[in-house]
Amino acid sequence: MKAMIMAAGVGSRLMPMTADIPKPMIPMANRPLMENTLDLLAKYGFADVIANLHYHGDVIRDYFAAGESWGVNMIYSPEPELMGTAGGVKKCAWFFDETFVVISGDALTDINLEELLKEHRRNGALATIALKPVDHVEQFGVVVTDEKGRIEKFQEKPQPQEALSKTANTGIYVFEPEIFSYIPADEFYDFGKQVFPTLVQKKAPFYGHVIDDYWCDVGNINTYRQAHADILCGRVDVNYQGQLVENENQGGRLLGNGVRVGNNVTFKGQVVIGSGCHIEDNVFLENTVVWNDTRVGENTVIKEAVVGSLCRIGRGSYLSSGATIASRSRLGDGSIIVPENE
Repeated sequence: MKAMIMAAGVGSRLMPMTADIPKPMIPMANRPLMENTLDLLAKYGFADVIANLHYHGDVIRDYFAAGESWGVNMIYSPEPELMGTAGGVKKCAWFFDETFVVISGDALTDINLEELLKEHRRNGALATIALKPVDHVEQFGVVVTDEKGRIEKFQEKPQPQEALSKTANTGIYVFEPEIFSYIPADEFYDFGKQVFPTLVQKKAPFYGHVIDDYWCDVGNINTYRQAHADILCGRVDVNYQGQLVENENQGGRLLGNGVRVGNNVTFKGQVVIGSGCHIEDNVFLENTVVWNDTRVGENTVIKEAVVGSLCRIGRGSYLSSGATIASRSRLGDGSIIVPENE
């Protein structure tokens, strides 16, 4: 079977963490986020995978290469100029000759793709969207279906009182090759704004399938930290790198390879420390993610923050809720980082 990973996006909502790496490559439990997607595809028998590339695409290509380490054949579709979600898939039409899956490279999920494919085929669908019930509809595009799962309407980020549905579009799709007849060649084109409304209008066999599996749109720093907490709490079935242990005062911590932890270091909540980090004495870390090869000076407090790779956090510093420290940053002793909204 064949699949496409959408990996061309910039990830602007995760800036400054995506300043020098594409969003699919941000660390997730000490592994690139997109690596979980590739693991998932391999698990369900997708042997041939193509990924579109744009922003820092060389980082993705250099890491995954031909895909041998993940048991897949991996190739790439560079987009010098972004083609849109549908346009990017259309550019790869030559690659697909049977039912195929399109999946976002920047979401965290353990979706059962076998069940999704089964529903798609049972319905004789041209296109099927995986749908997930959500609490905050105003943050998502929601999908309205009839009693048989046929898609009738879309709402983009409706207010709760106006929402006609609580099931969100996950960006995980199953298509038949005939979908390409709905997408013009060599043109920026979007699934949500152009292809899907056309399918509804023409009453094509277009279905939604509600999943019970885990899915998180890693769209901003808060959801990024939440996804880590979900991994550490066992809410999602994905791999991680490092040693996972429970904290003495609630929560858990994941320590990557070669992490050095000083004396009297306190971990609270869910904390992830990347490989090669050095946490000095008397540091307090709460609900925080630290990327690889970063040094945190003694007597520092970091709460609900994300710290990039190769950083140096000076002694006696304080980073509070929502702080984001870009990779290769240097903070002097006694630095205080307090987001404006605090």
